[in-house]
Amino acid sequence: MKRVSRYVGVLVAAVLGMGILSAQAASQSPHEVVSQSVDQLMSKLDNNQDRYRNHPDELKSVVEQNIDPIVDWRYASASVMGKYFQAASPEQRSRFARVFKQTLIDTYAQGLVTFDYKDVRVMDNQNQRYDDQASVDMEVIAASGERYPVSYTLRNRDGSWKVINVVVNGINLGLTFRNQFDQAMRSNNRDFDAVINGWAPDVDLKDGDGDNQKAQG
Repeated sequence: MKRVSRYVGVLVAAVLGMGILSAQAASQSPHEVVSQSVDQLMSKLDNNQDRYRNHPDELKSVVEQNIDPIVDWRYASASVMGKYFQAASPEQRSRFARVFKQTLIDTYAQGLVTFDYKDVRVMDNQNQRYDDQASVDMEVIAASGERYPVSYTLRNRDGSWKVINVVVNGINLGLTFRNQFDQAMRSNNRDFDAVINGWAPDVDLKDGDGDNQKAQG
């Protein structure tokens, strides 16, 4: 679980491309929120990779500022804990949510300066099966010309649309992380503290590996 794939940069470009949710997000559709935010943030990131490469703490701050408002961290971390959530203490749940958030921020920051992407495009479609849940598709285009499909699942909570899961290049990240958490619990004799302290998710978004889970349905 310690290896971090360079292809996580695909997710960096995609997630950061969504940017900061505006004050009007409650009255916007999920597609509008994503589309408008792409333009806002990509202007920040363009031509600044060298600076961020030399100032990693500044980069992490930018990453946190931009993904914190768009992710439902509590919901996402509880989903990753899966069947173990109920057995964890309130303190362990909160601590894992913090660790989960920080490891993703650190990973995104690393990938942001290593993945050479050319463009991020929001697709015209928006799928909404329920009043409080929708999905929006995007495409990350690498400088090499390779295209990586991205699909966000967003949930409307208290009037704001927030990300609860992402499928990148066919890899369901929520399911992948949940399986890795389950394996870590098994390997550590169901010791929550050991698993939380050692949490370091491993995802190869280009080729996939034994830990990755292809999207279902």
